[in-house]
Amino acid sequence: MGHAGMAATAVRYLRSIGAPAVAGPLEALPRPELRAVREDERAPVDSAEFRRVLGNFATGVTVVTAPAVDGEVAPAGFACQSFSSLSLEPPLVVFMVGRTSSTWPRIARAGVFCVNVLAAHQVELCRAFAVSGGDKFAGVRQEPAPFSGAPRLAGATAWIDCAIHAVHTGGDHLIVVGRVEALGTGDGDDTPLLFHKGRFL
Repeated sequence: MGHAGMAATAVRYLRSIGAPAVAGPLEALPRPELRAVREDERAPVDSAEFRRVLGNFATGVTVVTAPAVDGEVAPAGFACQSFSSLSLEPPLVVFMVGRTSSTWPRIARAGVFCVNVLAAHQVELCRAFAVSGGDKFAGVRQEPAPFSGAPRLAGATAWIDCAIHAVHTGGDHLIVVGRVEALGTGDGDDTPLLFHKGRFL
């Protein structure tokens, strides 16, 4: 299926689940079928060695949030290290999420998200959002982001408010592209939270 066909399929999918409309073209794809990685898809690289070597690349840490939809009682959110700016014209960002994530379908249904860039003092907040289940937002100070209504977390060094622009598959992860609709910085400590070789810096 070509890009145009996939985009049309995505639009039909989002309409069928009642995702809110956003301005401009929307090319988000439906969540791929979840399945085990086939033997012929496995790379000739040991997974432990892959993690060890790639762990030398220090990353920032974010929490990606989305508003509650379809009668959900709480918003969605998860800790994410794989976030980056992508394009200036138009303004696009990207994050990666595991295909088996239980949070991703909720973000997809919302059609929007907010990236909260965590500060150095927010290690425990990051750990709370890194686990599955439970109310991750209990006791967390927040306010609605101006475009998406997704939680904007207090104390974050920056926030980026987005509409889902496109979703691509990348092995066992999804590559989610967001169109930036609003953004800003926090008014507190701007020292970033970093992750390197399996630990926070």
